[in-house]
Amino acid sequence: MINFTFVYMEKFTNRLLKILESKNLSASQFAEKIGVQRSSVSHVLSGRNKPSLDFIIKIITVFSDISLDWLIKGVKSDKTINIQKETSILPSPIENVSINESTENKIKEIVFFYKDNSFKIFKN
Repeated sequence: MINFTFVYMEKFTNRLLKILESKNLSASQFAEKIGVQRSSVSHVLSGRNKPSLDFIIKIITVFSDISLDWLIKGVKSDKTINIQKETSILPSPIENVSINESTENKIKEIVFFYKDNSFKIFKN
């Protein structure tokens, strides 16, 4: 029986190596660029550790040309959303947003992501 985690990690490691190669970066240069310890990158590349969500978010934040779908699953998707483009079309401030709510579907929360990587959550 094949260990799914091992296969996933091996594929993620290969994609991470492709990033390093395409960006012409060493593992330590990559670590410095995304703001993690060199050992974190080393441990992920060796398969010792799985990448954390924070690790993955740092990669896609620094390298905006890398698709989250590709990084995690190895597939390119037309459904990948560029958050900055989506939020740039929203009216500001939140009071100016007009929402037509039906009795069946109520909005639970709205999240605004800002260019400085901060965010605000508005809950209903």
